[in-house]
Amino acid sequence: MPPHEGGRRFSEEFRVRLADTYADGTLRLDAAARFLQDVATDDWDDTGIGDEDTWVVRRTAMRVVAGGAWPRFKDRITLETWCGGFGAAWAERRTNFYFEGRLQIEASSLWVPIDERGVPGRLRESFFDVFGEALNGRKISGKIPVLELDSLAQRQSWPLRHADLDIVGHVNNAAIWQAITEVIDEGVTEVAVMHHGPVEAGHVVELAHAPGHVWLVVDGEPRVSCLYFT
Repeated sequence: MPPHEGGRRFSEEFRVRLADTYADGTLRLDAAARFLQDVATDDWDDTGIGDEDTWVVRRTAMRVVAGGAWPRFKDRITLETWCGGFGAAWAERRTNFYFEGRLQIEASSLWVPIDERGVPGRLRESFFDVFGEALNGRKISGKIPVLELDSLAQRQSWPLRHADLDIVGHVNNAAIWQAITEVIDEGVTEVAVMHHGPVEAGHVVELAHAPGHVWLVVDGEPRVSCLYFT
């Protein structure tokens, strides 16, 4: 979905660094997820709305467009982001990856605002003051489908690290994508990660996978699920 011509758009340049790539020099999925997170944060800070809420991601999907490709080591890429839809207590953020002016990857994320107590809240009026025109009245569902855990999935331990945790005490979204890269190597054309519950310090986490699917499991319950295509 292209951005609404009259609405707010925000762009930022990133360079693919050594720590962002697979061994073959291709941008890793978790690095792409971190770029999405960073450009969203910088857009929010640039609005001047303030720090009333912290936004957490519930779903992120990325796909390589026809004729596109994943960026590579030392590429300078531009991410353009805008809000593409909203609900009572969530909003969709769209982001395009460009290399040398050509669209390479499209991304869509569902974000939820939480207050200082960690409680989700409704979108504030200040949000609509800034992003309302870009939304163009487009409402979206906040439902996150759960991919049923395959009983035949292979399982392995995924120990948590201090570096995985963020300021709200959860394993950060980009760290979740690092777990996904344990299963998915290069060659992904489309991928979606859905968060069904928090993964936190002290959790004993299993990484389960079957062809086209990945799960992070805590106490037998999928907390994160992933669907991908190559």
